[in-house]
This record gives sequence, structure tokens and C-alpha cells, in this order.
Amino acid sequence: MKKLDVTVWTLLVLGGLNWGLVGIFDFDLVARIFGDATIISRLAYILVGLAAVYDIAMAKVIQKRWNLYFKKPAHA
Repeated sequence: MKKLDVTVWTLLVLGGLNWGLVGIFDFDLVARIFGDATIISRLAYILVGLAAVYDIAMAKVIQKRWNLYFKKPAHA
């Protein structure tokens, strides 16, 4: 399952970088690589979207799986 988590994280990072490029430079890297509105580019967008849904739905499970526990800050 950790391999799936890493794959999802990688897709989210690449998707975020692509959206950053679109927002800042109006440059869509996915469309540039795979073509505009091709099946492969649409599949790339779908995979990034599914990765986001998976990450949202499994956030607590992923934290436990990777032993990521966020402690609350100490109060004075």
C-alpha cells in the first residue's frame, strides 16, 4: 500500500506543478506532452483527480500507515 501512497503523492505533485504552470505562465505541460484533449491527456487529468480523491478519503489511514502523527502545539 505504501507504493500506492507514493504513486498518488507523485501524481498530486505533478498535477500541482502543472496547475501552477497554467496559472502563472498559461502553459499546460500535459497538453504539450500528450496533445490537447487527447485520450492520453484526459487520462492523465483523470488519474490526478482520482489521486486527489484517494488522498482525501484515505488521509487518516495514510497518516497511520506512515506513522505520521501531528502533535498539537503546547499551550502556555
